[in-house]
Amino acid sequence: METIIGVRFRTAGKIYHFSPGQLTIAKGQHVIVETARGMECGRVVTGPEEIEPAPDAQPLKVIQRIANAHDLQRVEDNRKHEKEARVICKKKIREHGLPMKLVSVEYTFDLNKIIFYFTADGRIDFRDLVKDLASVFRTRIELRQIGVRDEAKMMGGIGCCGRPLCCATFLGDFEPVSIRMAKEQNLSLNPTKISGICGRLMCCLKYESDCYCGQCPKQVKKIQPPQQGGRVVTVDGEGKVISLNQQRRTATILLDNSRTVVAAWEDVIEQEVEVESAEQKAPEVKREPREERRPSKRERTDSRRPREGREHGSRSGRNGSNGNGSNGNGSNGSSEQAREHSSRSRRSRRPRENRSAERQSRPHNARRPRAPREKQESGQPKEQARQDAKS
Repeated sequence: METIIGVRFRTAGKIYHFSPGQLTIAKGQHVIVETARGMECGRVVTGPEEIEPAPDAQPLKVIQRIANAHDLQRVEDNRKHEKEARVICKKKIREHGLPMKLVSVEYTFDLNKIIFYFTADGRIDFRDLVKDLASVFRTRIELRQIGVRDEAKMMGGIGCCGRPLCCATFLGDFEPVSIRMAKEQNLSLNPTKISGICGRLMCCLKYESDCYCGQCPKQVKKIQPPQQGGRVVTVDGEGKVISLNQQRRTATILLDNSRTVVAAWEDVIEQEVEVESAEQKAPEVKREPREERRPSKRERTDSRRPREGREHGSRSGRNGSNGNGSNGNGSNGSSEQAREHSSRSRRSRRPRENRSAERQSRPHNARRPRAPREKQESGQPKEQARQDAKS
């Protein structure tokens, strides 16, 4: 086990842990410790505690001594020198024309370094400024650029709630805050109402976020709130949920009789709506299998052939009986007509190319000449015009 104490060097600053060594230190005392910036004077904010050190943790630094009256007086003198250095630095910034805003000045306890905190929109080339400040103060100079949240923490102020800023009062570190936290708490998303004086989202949105999202460690059992817009049953009757109040754990309900009531979550029961299944609404229809099978294309063509033959035979038989019935040679006539019909069908099945060739091979004289189309006189009759055309 190891004994540690927590020391804070600025108001609402970060807490650093040190080892008390052989000293007996109580909470609220000022001590002198060695830090990365040199010797510093801080205030003890957490008393001695026994903890189990981590296996890979580095050994803590030991406190040098408890601050006396001379050390406290030296701290007060440094505060006065900081005000003078602030005025000089602002003057030098105006002379160099740098787009930066000086926020704070800090002296180390042993006057080994002066730290100037400033804000700017982008990167600043302040090398000439550092040379001028070093020639004036004759010590090490450090210029550190900070953000708008750190600026509000150092300068302080009054928030929209009428109380001092949380970051300048008790917050040691800044925790991430998102717009989702404001949505979960049903707050107005107006930037002017949910932003602090730094222009960022207010840190107090983080305080109640765990209670709204259901991760509060102190809450053992949480009653689920009714859904907004759902149907519920209350003591006064059935209705619809209009809005929810997470902090008071109440729900505003619009009843069916156009009356509005406010009821606690414990007094509200959600109404279950029975929904018929799709199977009950539309029962399946059983289809009987088809017994007859649709014939294929080949079967249909085969079935047509004998029918054509029968039709041709019957037609030829009828023609033969009518034409040669008196002579008694109906069978011979029918056979001759069948042969003639087959020859006609064969001739009709010739390709069109051959038929066109036959037409071209016919002599020109075999064709019937056509009379030229000429304009006839109005007084000449049509018959005389035709005779003139023939001649």
